[in-house]
Amino acid sequence: VSVNRETKLKIPKILSGPASVLALYTVVAFSGSLVATPAAQAGLKLCNKTNNLVGVALGYKDQKGWASEGWWNVDPNVCQTLLEGPLIARYYYIFAIDYKEGGSWGGSAKLCTREKLFTIRGIKECEKRNAKRTGFYEVDTGEELDWSISITSAEKSEKPAQ
Repeated sequence: VSVNRETKLKIPKILSGPASVLALYTVVAFSGSLVATPAAQAGLKLCNKTNNLVGVALGYKDQKGWASEGWWNVDPNVCQTLLEGPLIARYYYIFAIDYKEGGSWGGSAKLCTREKLFTIRGIKECEKRNAKRTGFYEVDTGEELDWSISITSAEKSEKPAQ
C-alpha cells in the first residue's frame, strides 16, 4: 500500500525594498509503504525557490532543550539539508533572509539569533547573551521523519492574506 500526500501553507511577507510579496510554503511530500524509510533519506530540507541567495536560521527543541543555529547560505533554486537523519521533534522553526532584496520570512515564535554563525542554547535573555530575539515561523511536521520547506517569491499580482 502506498500513500502520496503533499500539503502547502502560505504565509506572505512584504519586502522592505520593492513592493513585492514573498511567500513561505511548507511542503511535505510523504510516500509511505510497508517498508520503513531509510535513515539516510530522512531529515529536514529547505528549498530556496527564489532567484536570490538566502540565509537560513533554524530553531528546535531536543533532549537538551531549546536551540537555534544559523546561518545556512542557500543558493537560488537549490535545496539544502539542514538536519540529517530522522526528525525527532514535531515542530521546527525557520527564519530566512533574502540577502539581495532585504526581505525576510519569519513568524511569531521568538528565538535567539546573531548576525554571524551561531549555535545558541535556550530562548530566554537573548540580549544578555549578545544575541537578539527574532521571530521564527513554526513548521508542524506532523511527526514525520522527513520534511521539506520551500521558500519562494510570490507572483506580483498576488495580494497578501487578510
